[in-house]
Order: sequence, then C-alpha cells, then structure tokens
Amino acid sequence: MTKSSIPFCPFLRPSVTVVLLLAMSGGAAWAQTRPPGQLRLPGYTSASPAGSAIGQRQADYIVAVVNSEPITNNEVRARMLRTEQQMAQQGTQVPPRNELARLLLERMIVERAQLQLAREQGVQVSDTMIDEAVLNVARQNQLSVEELRNRMTSQGLVFTQFRTDLRNELLLNRIRERELDAQSKVSEQEIDQFIREQEADSAGAPQEVNLAQILVVVPENASADQLAALQARAQLAAERARSGADFTKLVAEFSNAPGRNADGQMGLRGADRYPQLFIDTTQNVPVGGIAGPVRSGAGFHVLKVLERKRAGMPGSTVAETRARHILLRPGVQLTEQAAVARLADYKKRIAAGQADFAALARENSQDGSAKDGGDLGWAAAGQYVPEFEAQMNSLAPGQVGEPLVSRFGVHLIQVTERRSAKVSTREQREIVRGTLREKKFEEAYSTWAQEVRGRAYVEFREPPQ
Repeated sequence: MTKSSIPFCPFLRPSVTVVLLLAMSGGAAWAQTRPPGQLRLPGYTSASPAGSAIGQRQADYIVAVVNSEPITNNEVRARMLRTEQQMAQQGTQVPPRNELARLLLERMIVERAQLQLAREQGVQVSDTMIDEAVLNVARQNQLSVEELRNRMTSQGLVFTQFRTDLRNELLLNRIRERELDAQSKVSEQEIDQFIREQEADSAGAPQEVNLAQILVVVPENASADQLAALQARAQLAAERARSGADFTKLVAEFSNAPGRNADGQMGLRGADRYPQLFIDTTQNVPVGGIAGPVRSGAGFHVLKVLERKRAGMPGSTVAETRARHILLRPGVQLTEQAAVARLADYKKRIAAGQADFAALARENSQDGSAKDGGDLGWAAAGQYVPEFEAQMNSLAPGQVGEPLVSRFGVHLIQVTERRSAKVSTREQREIVRGTLREKKFEEAYSTWAQEVRGRAYVEFREPPQ
C-alpha cells in the first residue's frame, strides 16, 4: 500500500511495532489451541494459580523485589502454568521446572522495571481503552462482556486481574514505542542495500510460505464419538476446499481458530516460524493446493498454501482491507466518554437504516478522510496503529465495530472490502522498510531492555517453587 494511495490519517501506524509481550506468554498462539468452552484470553491470573500442579505452601511469599515492588511466588507459578500449557499444546519441549521458573522470573523483573519507567514518565492507559480491549477479547470468544466475566468466574479466573494484565500490556507497548521509535527509522539507502543483498543471495535463500488454515478444535478428553464427528467435519471442509469452494467462506463456516474474519491466513513467514507438522504436510503441495486434515494437539487442521517466495524479499501479492471510519477527537468541549456515546448512537442509527455511514463521516469526522465519507482506501497489514488494525481485522465486510479508543481519538470503523492485491515496486520497498524497521526495533529493544534492567534495584529473596 503506497502512502499516496490513501488519505492522510494521523492514526496511521508510524512504525512497524515489534510487540514483545513477555507478560502474556504468547497469547495469540496459545489462544489458537484452546479447546471450545474454555476462554481464549491474552493473559490472566487464576484464583488458585498452581492448585494441583505444584506443591502449595499455606501462604504466598516474595521471591524478588524490583525497586521496592515485590514479585510473589504465586505470580511466578501462574505464569509458569500458562507457559507450560502453551508449550505442551504447541508440541514444544518444556524445560525443567526450576529452569523455567528462573527464566520466567527474569522476564517478570524486566517487565516490572519497564512498567515502573512508564509510570514515572507519565505514560497512561485510560479505562476506556481497557474497556475496549476487554470488549475485543469478548468478541473473539463470541461473548458479551458480561458473559465473558461470568465465564471467567466459573473457570476460577479473576476478572480484575485480567483487566490489570491488559492495562500492563498496553503500557508496555506504549513505553517501548516511545523510547525506540526514533531508533527504528529506515533510510532509502538502507532499503537499496537490503534489496541488492537479497538479490545477490537469492539463489541459496530459504523459502517462506503463507498458509491459511481451518482448525476444528478437539476438546481435552474428547470421547471416541466426539473425535470421529470432529474428524468428519474437518474432512468435509477439506473436500469442499479441494472441489473449489471459497476457502474464506469455509473458514467462517468450519474453523474454531481465532482470526477467521482474516481469512484464516497465518502470514508469510519462514519454516522455522510454523509448526513442523504444517511444514511437513505442505512441503509438496503447490500454491493454491489443499493439505489435510492433519491432527495436532489442538485439533484437526485443513491447510491451504497461499504463497511461496524466497526469504527476505516481499511477496508478489498482499492481503488488503478497505475500511472507512468516523474520528472524533476528545478535548475541552468533548470528553472521551461523550465521544464514545456519540459514536455508539451513530452505530445504532446506521444499523436501523436511519443514517448513512458516509454521510455521517462527511458531517462529523475530524480527519482528512471526512471529505471522502471516511474512506481510507486499501491498506495492507501494519498500515495502522495496532488497536485500530486489531478491530478492523475482526470485522467482516459491511460490519460496523463498537466505538474504538486509540491514541488519536475515538473511531467508528466499518470494513467495506477485502482483497489480495499485486505488490508494486514502490509497495515492495515499503514492505522492505517495515522489515528493516522491525529488525532495528528488535535490536534497539534488546539494548534498551538491558539498560532499564541494569538501572533497577533487584533483590532476590526465596527461589520460586
């Protein structure tokens, strides 16, 4: 997506953000393997975090202090259980418990120091943004917020701690972007050099692949009859895909995996970033071909090969979304809460057929897209700030989302179309820019995280158990 092909929008993502959610233990990947009936949550603390898995003490105790702020044994145990569950379901070997506890404690110390820095610098996340994050999680689980709360309570989870986890996640993202964005700039000369190097090395470069999947989840302790029925469901999806049915529609009909509104795509990546099962299953499948169903710890997978290319260079096609929005900027005369209420009223009027989205955008939106009825043009992944893109990706074409609070104001978003588009030379350069920016961000983050950790006073108490 070239910058000249869309209206100027201040909420466009200023850089490709590397979301290093150490606190969340790989939430998105973990969510993909949860059996139905259990919630897909980016992070939480159980009411009794290590109940039957670890020998319990009668009382919690402090394992470390970071600048006078304690980290408790129960916090480490809760993180350990989430991590072990995720690694087991992904087929990854779980390290010895004492080694895992040591690694996770160090991660928690790094996070705690960064959160403290964020508070010192006045970085804030409003309650409205937390409400929006909770709403997004509820929507991904196809529940209302009240239903989400009740389900969490029934599963022994603490809802207030869940909100705290979400707040911390957003705070970590903001402080990292603020500190590292300037160090992630990429020049035109760096793009030219990268392209020359990739072209010179292309003969021996490994391939990257983009897969889409239909996942039919198998619950834990499924009976033989349940297993047979779920396998038959996956087989039906595979047969219809091979007969030429629209894979996107099959994803919506059959898949239990998160992100099915995004066509089930898992993204262009190297083989080392896919489960080995997926690579083994699709290695001899041509582009456009179907593989499966194959069984994993999560369930039955039907896989479609969307694209293959040499590693390091942009692909020939890219998935794009066309959306429009209405942006209200809170200020002296309009509070954030009032902006949310106004956009919620707009949504009701649009749903009832009493108002037109484009007309409301022209009359009320406070950004450059207003003259075009809020139309933002076609955009590829990474074009917008994360909170805007997350909701956009969750919407089906024609659907209007709930009012969304971002750092630029409050949005009402509607997705109008999705497509796979050819990538022009200019767009390929922008993709390379994003790749280099992400690499720079990762490198800068490593150094910065060590510096923040080094400035923190850390006192180790009793080892976690």
